[in-house]
Amino acid sequence: MKILVTGATGFLGSAIVAALRGRGDEVVALSRDPARARAALGDGVAAVAAELESPGAWQAEVRGVDGVIHLAGEPIGQRWDARVKQRIRDSRVESTRYLVEAIAALPAAERPRVLVSASGVDYYPFAIDTAGFDDDDVTEADPPGDSFLARVCRDWEAEAQLAEPHDVRVVRMRTGLVLDRGGPLARLAGPFKFFVGGKLGSGEQWVSWIHRADVVAAYLAALDEAAWHGPVNLVAPEAVRARGLARAIGHALHRPSWMPVPGFAVRLVAGEAAAYLLAGRKVVPRALLAHAFKYQHPDLAGALAASL
Repeated sequence: MKILVTGATGFLGSAIVAALRGRGDEVVALSRDPARARAALGDGVAAVAAELESPGAWQAEVRGVDGVIHLAGEPIGQRWDARVKQRIRDSRVESTRYLVEAIAALPAAERPRVLVSASGVDYYPFAIDTAGFDDDDVTEADPPGDSFLARVCRDWEAEAQLAEPHDVRVVRMRTGLVLDRGGPLARLAGPFKFFVGGKLGSGEQWVSWIHRADVVAAYLAALDEAAWHGPVNLVAPEAVRARGLARAIGHALHRPSWMPVPGFAVRLVAGEAAAYLLAGRKVVPRALLAHAFKYQHPDLAGALAASL
């Protein structure tokens, strides 16, 4: 198959591209820096210059591909101000709009059959929004929240869904905390290596996580299998409380996990984004289980052992 990938050089994108190439697919990567993309992904990937928020020549690259994996987005792991928040939103919502417009403009025979678009579990309300850490399961049927990232995810998915009237199967991947070497886990594990690791805030908040290998497998399954459509909670079978995650990281690194980080300190460092670290939701992968998805790393201990 010929697959168009946005966000191809990112933490998820690079692993997905490697898996696509490993099974013989042709990959076209849209990138702001094609030279960097070719260096990162290898000469076998066609890297095309693209500012996704500014449609132009890149839209022609959609013609004739079998599928699109849309991962592009401004990193959220930075301190937010009004300008950063606008970039976070536009890089997801506006880019998806232009991508779908490019698909819609094509003759039916030249459109991709499937669009697999990233989203996040931040689509759902914070548990703290409902006066405490709710133990109720959150499934794909639950409504969106009203936080900043919930609104971004809601609008992001809404733009992707506009491809459906053009006979494009749309899968929306609501992804949790992705564990593997590098990425968010590197920041979480850093303090443990210096014997000062511990839970964030109360430690009672739920963390919905998944290993990167399972993310990659799920994206490929979403490309290939016609039964996959609509929202998919891309998380492991069992969420964990933050205190349990801290203990598991400490155990994997043979380090103590006794040094909690109080909520006020998290807010001081992270600002508005701290709310997403100190609150949580118990997300369950109902759609993945319905598709009989085979996890490579279904339990936290195994996932951390493979990552650390």
